[in-house]
Amino acid sequence: MSNISARKRIWGWWFFDWASQPYHTLLVTFIFSPFFSEVAEHYYLTLGLSDAAAEAKAQTLWAVGMTVTGLMIGFGAPFIGALADISGRKRPWLIGFSLMYVLGAWGIWYSDPAGSNLWWMLVTFGFGFIGAEFALIFANSQLPSLGGKDDVGAISGSGFAFGYLGGVIALFIMLFFFLEFKEGKTVAGLAPAFGLDPETSEDRRVVGPLTALWFIVFMVPYFLWVKDDAHTGKRGTLKQSVSLVVSSIKALRHRFSLANYLGSSMLYRDALNGLYGFGGVYANLVLDWEILYIAAFGIISAIAAAAFSWVGGMADKRYGPKPVIIAAILVLTLVCITVVNMSRESLFGVPLAEGSTLPDAVFFGCGMLIGGFGGILQAASRSLMVRHTNPAKATESFGLYGLSGRATAFLAPALIGVATTWTGSARLGISPVIFLFILGLIILYRVKAEGDQV
Repeated sequence: MSNISARKRIWGWWFFDWASQPYHTLLVTFIFSPFFSEVAEHYYLTLGLSDAAAEAKAQTLWAVGMTVTGLMIGFGAPFIGALADISGRKRPWLIGFSLMYVLGAWGIWYSDPAGSNLWWMLVTFGFGFIGAEFALIFANSQLPSLGGKDDVGAISGSGFAFGYLGGVIALFIMLFFFLEFKEGKTVAGLAPAFGLDPETSEDRRVVGPLTALWFIVFMVPYFLWVKDDAHTGKRGTLKQSVSLVVSSIKALRHRFSLANYLGSSMLYRDALNGLYGFGGVYANLVLDWEILYIAAFGIISAIAAAAFSWVGGMADKRYGPKPVIIAAILVLTLVCITVVNMSRESLFGVPLAEGSTLPDAVFFGCGMLIGGFGGILQAASRSLMVRHTNPAKATESFGLYGLSGRATAFLAPALIGVATTWTGSARLGISPVIFLFILGLIILYRVKAEGDQV
């Protein structure tokens, strides 16, 4: 590591965000999730369900997939992190999870637009998503070594900004070169690249291979400039890993601030993931947006996220991460309240003229705020975690952070699924996210702004 400058190491670490962000931007939120909901909705319509029932069934199925994936991520994260801390090696794990990312994303190409393999679509997406989230834990655990506690906020915010910029460019590539706009042409007036056939949704299914190739290419700077920690000479076992994690969890009773922070972030990050995971689905099912408009919505959101994340990082450096997190949660809560109270027919109970474009304009504005303050929230959250992390146990600590972010990752999708089924409305089904944000904010009050490190 001695022949690699600190600045180059930071840039290498930023490239992880750039390489991995398209999984979240293209697959989780703006291209694959609405494509899946559309395929599922049409499939259930062919089974004789009504429009509303088909929409609710499609959203519930996506919720089930996100729930199962979240459980696997949450309960696996701390044990894998502890194993890595025992040996001191992160790279072999990163390579393995990167392979999962690539294979899972590529598998989306084999989706059937007729809906015959809905479970395959969920499984291959979930496999790649698990790889993406586990790899992120290892990358996040390297943040404490990149600078002092007063610097990591700006480094974290700039990393998210750089990553979202990559997501924007990936979306532009989809719009200009692959995604059909009208009459077999893309927004740029070109035929979909490589002769892709929109009739069989090849122009949308290609988002999987594109995401995989993007990751392969742009992980190169990361692997070149961010070297592994020193090998401890030890080889961890599952028994040792379990023992370390159990000890860490028991020790939380003596670390009041960390315990409350993990509990708070568990709730508000779950709420944020619910927004990300169902934003595109909401646009498709409630507002009847075509995939092109959802992609445009994604570009605006990602640009806002890039800009806001950088600004948030500067605010973090000046004021610390806790006030930044509070502000982000308040804004996102107001956005959720707006989204739940909006439909094609009314806004906060006020009837709208038939064909009104006000819901579209409002949701575009909400998209900017979700992207912008969601980016700020994520960047400031990992910055506050650094203030609660012993650098010698960074991977284990961020494994616990991953657990807190995913242990109840089933909660938002499950609550959304239950609320959607109970109300029969994809719009009202989003409402549980509001309560998760509020609960997270209440618990955050008990967290020390300066953190604690043991």
